[in-house]
Amino acid sequence: MYTGFLHLHDALRWLLLLSLIITLAKYLAGWLGNHSWKKSDNILGIVFTSLMDLQLLTGLVLYFFLSPITKIAFSDFGAAMKNADLRFYAVEHFAMMLIAVILVHIARAKSKKALKDVAKFRISSIFYLIAMVIMVAAIPWSRL
Repeated sequence: MYTGFLHLHDALRWLLLLSLIITLAKYLAGWLGNHSWKKSDNILGIVFTSLMDLQLLTGLVLYFFLSPITKIAFSDFGAAMKNADLRFYAVEHFAMMLIAVILVHIARAKSKKALKDVAKFRISSIFYLIAMVIMVAAIPWSRL
């Protein structure tokens, strides 16, 4: 079960990053080009946010129930903090990805409340860019 969830989490990473790149490119073009907000722009945000939530869900299942790495870390948290790999998965990856998910949800909420189309694009672009930087920093690239 662990292996299946880990493969799902890994595969979702690429789908999520692709969705982020497409959405961010569209939103930056909308912001810088002063375009009008369309239904397709809203759908892009919904798809990206939904993928983030699905990735979070699979990550939480791994983190709390299935991962042998976090089980080892939780068994002696003090020792885990002295081990860079254990600390990365037990604290850094989890915290940074949670922050990225929160930023994406803030972007969705703020963009829905924005009255002007350019503001919708600007708010989403800024929050998504920050979330992307955090996500890229928190991805375990050594596991590719």
